[in-house]
Amino acid sequence: MITFDLNCSNGHQFEGWFASSADFDTQKSRGLLVCPTCQDGVIQKALSVPNVPRKGNQEAGSPASVAPAAAATNTDAPATEMPPAIVAELVQKLARAQSEMLDKSQWVGGNFAETARAIHYGEEPDRLIHGETSRDEAKALVEEGIDVAPLLFPVVPPSAKN
Repeated sequence: MITFDLNCSNGHQFEGWFASSADFDTQKSRGLLVCPTCQDGVIQKALSVPNVPRKGNQEAGSPASVAPAAAATNTDAPATEMPPAIVAELVQKLARAQSEMLDKSQWVGGNFAETARAIHYGEEPDRLIHGETSRDEAKALVEEGIDVAPLLFPVVPPSAKN
């Protein structure tokens, strides 16, 4: 069995289990895939990152790290499989890009939401920040018009580095 992360055109994310990649393609072409949330039939494979084991010094279930940024998803793009070597290269490029962004960014830890609001409302100098916050708090920031995006790869807080 293969598990794919899937998206509908309304932005809902869910998981689908298939006997093979060809089975996914067959079900999609026959219109058998629908979003369990809204019943939308426009389904695409989501970009997924290989399962990398957690380092021993990282806690399971820690809050998501987020950084200010604009993000967009193209749900009209055709779902295609890429060879593993290309996927690995893309993941490495994304990791390098995140690392370069973090080098130019300030760690604010658990004060991410408060600091992002202070920057947005001009109470603190404009700068790139990264830190930790809950999904609900990140959603509230977006609803306030404050641009945030989850980091694609885990970040070790400066205080926890060896």
